[in-house]
Amino acid sequence: MLETIINGVAIKTQLSAKSVESVLNLLSEGATIPFIARYRKDLTGAMDEVQIQQIQEEAKALEAFYARKEFIEKTITDQGNMNEAIQEQLNAATTLNELEDIYLPFKPKRKTRAQKAKEAGLEPLAEWLLKEEAGDPEEQAKAFLNETVTDTAVALKGARDIIAELVAEDTELRAALRQLFEKQASVITKVIEEKSSEAIKYKDYFDFSEPVNKIPSHRFLAMLRGFMEGYLQFTIHPETEEAIDILQAKYLKSNQPASKIIEKAIQDAYNRLLQPTLETELRLSLKEKADEEAIQVFSENLRQLLLSSPLGNKSMIAIDPGYRTGCKVVVLDKYGNLLHNNLIYVHEQNFRLEDSKKTILDLVKKYQPECFAIGNGTAGRETEQFVKSLQLNLPIFLINEDGASVYSASEIAREEFPDYDVTVRGAVSIGRRLMDPLAELVKIDPKSIGVGQYQHDVNQVRLKEKLDQTVESCVNAVGVNLNTSGKYLLQYVSGIGPILAENIVQYRNENGGFQSRKELLKVARLGPKAFEQCAGFLRIENSKNPLDASGVHPEAYSIVEQMAQDLKVPVNELIANEKLVNDIPASHYISDTFGKNTIQDILNELKKPGRDPRAEIQLFEYAAVYKMEDLYPGMILPGIVTNLTRFGAFVDVGIKQDGLVHVSEIANRYITDPSQALKLNQQVKVKVLEVDVARSRISLSIKQASEERSIQPKREKRDKKDVTAKDIGSALADLIKKYK
Repeated sequence: MLETIINGVAIKTQLSAKSVESVLNLLSEGATIPFIARYRKDLTGAMDEVQIQQIQEEAKALEAFYARKEFIEKTITDQGNMNEAIQEQLNAATTLNELEDIYLPFKPKRKTRAQKAKEAGLEPLAEWLLKEEAGDPEEQAKAFLNETVTDTAVALKGARDIIAELVAEDTELRAALRQLFEKQASVITKVIEEKSSEAIKYKDYFDFSEPVNKIPSHRFLAMLRGFMEGYLQFTIHPETEEAIDILQAKYLKSNQPASKIIEKAIQDAYNRLLQPTLETELRLSLKEKADEEAIQVFSENLRQLLLSSPLGNKSMIAIDPGYRTGCKVVVLDKYGNLLHNNLIYVHEQNFRLEDSKKTILDLVKKYQPECFAIGNGTAGRETEQFVKSLQLNLPIFLINEDGASVYSASEIAREEFPDYDVTVRGAVSIGRRLMDPLAELVKIDPKSIGVGQYQHDVNQVRLKEKLDQTVESCVNAVGVNLNTSGKYLLQYVSGIGPILAENIVQYRNENGGFQSRKELLKVARLGPKAFEQCAGFLRIENSKNPLDASGVHPEAYSIVEQMAQDLKVPVNELIANEKLVNDIPASHYISDTFGKNTIQDILNELKKPGRDPRAEIQLFEYAAVYKMEDLYPGMILPGIVTNLTRFGAFVDVGIKQDGLVHVSEIANRYITDPSQALKLNQQVKVKVLEVDVARSRISLSIKQASEERSIQPKREKRDKKDVTAKDIGSALADLIKKYK
């Protein structure tokens, strides 16, 4: 079985069977995907996380397939119905649908109309009709009358039911119709008339049709949502005549009176049994496909958000803005610890404004913060203007506060700040998000962060699984400081999880921090396997062994020590010394244990140990617009990409409502996915196309903004030196002389 799965996965993924086998063996041994991708490249052929994850998922799917096949074989065998032909069909099946089609006639089910007809003795009549011989069906039916079958109409109806079920359970025909549905069916929606006024947000789908092989996932999910909310009628089917033709081609051979009855049975088989079943099957298939795409969009956005540029360890004043309720102000030290909190009223033109100015000035004087972090929600821009008016010459960062309120009311926040209310916790979260977005965002349910499309409509179990994988991938890509990181970040490190994260923090509190990676083995329940998985992703600054602050795994320390010994330098002089590292002959250290990929990774890490893959943060300035009414078509504004969907990108231009750049307005080349041209948090220029205040919609264009900038006349280069009165006088004298 394992060999069959390995070969099946290799074919599906187009990867070598040897590498697939290595990955599956490592996974079965408890290795995580980040660990395999980072530290077992020689076994996998340098596969990345995406490929390893694909292998894992394909293997699960094949395991489910073979488990179902085994169950069906056993059930049919136990019924005494297994024969060579059925076994050959099962062996030839490659999909779950094919297995279910074969199993359908043998599947235990409620008593059907056909079964009742058979019990009434009408099966021979159905067989006679199927032969389409000459003769009167009415006369034939008389022979089957009894207490249950009271007249010929009842007899012929029962025979039709038997034929209809026979047609509906025909494996060959079900496969042909399934193919017809997949290639030629359309999704059709109509508004439920009495609800048309309530369903206005689904206006585009009041009378809509689109082929299933062309409909994009976001549109399918929108239509399905309208159906689930009770506003739309929703059907999926091809042209009925084409489907009926396929069935008749097999079961109608002549033009006898019996043929008319078979024709009715075929119509019944399609309308009552086949069409509803195949529609449901296709809808579920389309939903699963749309879910996967939506989840992938969410995952990609979440990855970019988690890997947003960190400011790093800087002391700051963080402000959670508000109008009537005031602005909550907190002071954080460079490690994110709360030093002070206060409440100011910035947006009331009375004595409170002067008090607020004094409060901020006093806090700056006392705590000497290095910057300001201000939430970008309600009153965010106005609060930014207030701080700017104080002329403190400190950087001001507007921080996306999506999810901050969710965090502030969470159990995690209550545990971190039991003595403070939600407003203080929210302000702290805003500040810490500036310092290290990854460390703060892992505390928040990703669905509350505000990226993705239709995340509440998709398979929630699958969504959570995918997002957890994304968080784990990001945390391990960046690396985690073992002595300063909280348990909510530590639990995503390869091989750790919530219990070990708690134990690590407890050990740290009791022993004053870790002095080396090896000390991890003293943590309760953290054994050799967990150590193998997590050690390389944990960093210890100022450790006795300088390699503890790098991405070199402890299992490879001996290799680095040998390299240093061969160069006749201590290990600490080799680290971050690119010139020395370049002198190391990689081939000399390749062995059965450490292959070419591993040695190259070690050398790369030695050049830039513990390098953070995240980009450096950049300040951003919005234009002087604060509400939708400030916008008008034709304006060109700076903005920040806040969300990417398959149909477009949302851009924050400095007001409460983000604008939408449709995918067709992103680039001057053809793209089908906004992520082909944009990234989350990317700074862009946009042109305002349309402003709909009533519906809170803003339509923007990136490509038109680019085109307008590109056609501006170039300014002539001017000499950088100042032009003096003497220069002007000299120029005038030359002109007078020339034209005298």
